[in-house]
Parts: sequence; structure tokens; C-alpha cells
Amino acid sequence: MSRPRPAWLLPASIVAALLLGLLPLPAVLLPLRPYWLALVVAYWVIEDPDRVGLGFAFLVGVLADLVFGSLLGEQALRLVVMAFILQRFRARIRFFPMSQQALAIGGLLLNDRIVTAGLHIALGIQPLPTMFWLAPLTGMLLWPPAFVLLDALRLGHWRRR
Repeated sequence: MSRPRPAWLLPASIVAALLLGLLPLPAVLLPLRPYWLALVVAYWVIEDPDRVGLGFAFLVGVLADLVFGSLLGEQALRLVVMAFILQRFRARIRFFPMSQQALAIGGLLLNDRIVTAGLHIALGIQPLPTMFWLAPLTGMLLWPPAFVLLDALRLGHWRRR
């Protein structure tokens, strides 16, 4: 017997991640902006693999490219690579303690930066500044609260109070 899942939560979390990605930040904090969309997609790939997979990651990535005005297909590629790795190791990552999950997500976010840098080099686009390599650290630190929040919403713990 499975729990009924709120159908609104998946699209609402994607929209929230897109909005957080558009949120203006001071120039000093820009290099620390976490890749919110990757955190949300990672959560859904780990917790609901029946609905969220490579196709979903691709569609969300294309939507993000349109919303952020980035190179069409760049974020789609980044999210598909991340979703593929997560699907491959989902069974292990899902049962890691939160600290190890955060380290794994940090590694995936670092891999995302490597993919982005490789893509920029291959296309002759100006590479990211050195400080932008700090963003995976921020994402790694934000994984536990993001996971707990999405899990509480998905499982309905917020309604039981």
C-alpha cells in the first residue's frame, strides 16, 4: 500500500527552484548561489524514480534554459548527466546518512561545474570565474534542509500538527 502523493508538489518545487535561481543577489554572493534546480531534481530522482527520470531532467533543463536565458540545452545536459549518475547509484545514496548524502550531492554539484566548464571550453564561451567553484559547497550545505523540507511536504508531516 502506498501513500497518496500530493500532485502539486513536484511542479511547485520546480517553479520554486526556478524562482530561487532568478532571485537577484549582491555581486559578492553570486558565486555562492547554489544550483537550486539541481537540488530539487536530485531529490525527486532519489525519492520518486517512477515519475522523475532522464526525460524529466531534460525537460526541466530546457525550461530552465528558456527561463534563465542561457545557452539552449546547457542546463538540460547538466541535469541529465546528474540524473543519470543519481539513477545509477540511487539505491546506495537513498540509504546513506544525511551527512554522506550531502557529500554525494556535493560531488555531483562539483561534477556539474566540471561539465559546465568543459562545455564552455568546447564552445569557446568565456569560462566561469574561479569563485564560482564555491557554489557546490553551498549546495552541499543546503542539501539537508532542502531534503527535509521536501520530504516533509511529500509525506505530509506538516499536516499532522
